[in-house]
Amino acid sequence: MRRDSGRILAIAGVLLALATLLGAFGAHVLQTRLAPNRLSSFEVAVRYQFFHSLGLLCMGLAARSMDSALLRWAAAFIVTGIVLFCGSLYALSFNVSRAVGVVTPVGGLALIGGWVLFATASWRTQDR
Repeated sequence: MRRDSGRILAIAGVLLALATLLGAFGAHVLQTRLAPNRLSSFEVAVRYQFFHSLGLLCMGLAARSMDSALLRWAAAFIVTGIVLFCGSLYALSFNVSRAVGVVTPVGGLALIGGWVLFATASWRTQDR
């Protein structure tokens, strides 16, 4: 499980670095170039990416003491959710086809599912 923990932590680190970069880009470059509603969507994407990446970091640390397939699935769901939810909001901010918006709720469901799986994995580990 230690290898899985390292992978989860590495992915969380990359996603956090990317969120920091995108947040700075939004604050310093996009503020004068995007309409307020598009900038707001971009900021929501950055915020959700930060929160869920920090959660993923916690999952990586938990994986050091929990050997659970559910935990690995939870991490995969969170990464998928970040890519779909945040990615679609980033795309919509730049006026990419509105059709991209259909994946936003799928990403949100993946995030929710990831946290439910994490809670289940934690509960099951507690019972052992």
